[in-house]
Amino acid sequence: MADRRQTKKEELRARLVAAGTALISDEGLKGLRARDVAERAGAALGGLYTVFDDLDGLVLAVNSGTLKRLEKALEGAIAPGAAAGETFLSLSLAYLRFALSERNLWSALFEHRMPEGVPVPDWHLAEHAFLIGLIAAPMAAHMPDASAEDIAIRARTFFSAVHGVIAISLEGRFVGITPQVLEREVAALARLLAGSLR
Repeated sequence: MADRRQTKKEELRARLVAAGTALISDEGLKGLRARDVAERAGAALGGLYTVFDDLDGLVLAVNSGTLKRLEKALEGAIAPGAAAGETFLSLSLAYLRFALSERNLWSALFEHRMPEGVPVPDWHLAEHAFLIGLIAAPMAAHMPDASAEDIAIRARTFFSAVHGVIAISLEGRFVGITPQVLEREVAALARLLAGSLR
């Protein structure tokens, strides 16, 4: 009996996460409402709160799925044995293409904020680690005298530079780059960053 209840709860969770993913993909994070998620999942509103403590818990689960797809896309872009510069270029372009193809879900990774005083769970913070790890690994060979902390800081700087250009441009900010030339400029930035390691 307990196993059956657990199975039903897991099935409900999967439906709710799928519904939340679809709604954020279609409409963005800002308009997400618990009632709409429950309705799309074919569940009662109270059903959502038997699985998640609140709507933030659901968003974390959706973001977790987005991060897994992003990790797969980035890892798939790395050619075995590629030089660091080629790896940075491939990662940067793969990151841009993911942002373009899953724009609202990608944006939700950075737009979501926990309520004041509530920390982001450690398990979710750990899920972001691959973003820095994929950059730090090839970088380490070019910084043989640097500490692991310094390599991680430089990797974060690289990520922030590429992410910043993409985010500002996709938000349509006046300093952003038009979509027509964004890929070209991200590639140029990746090459410049890679060149700084020489």
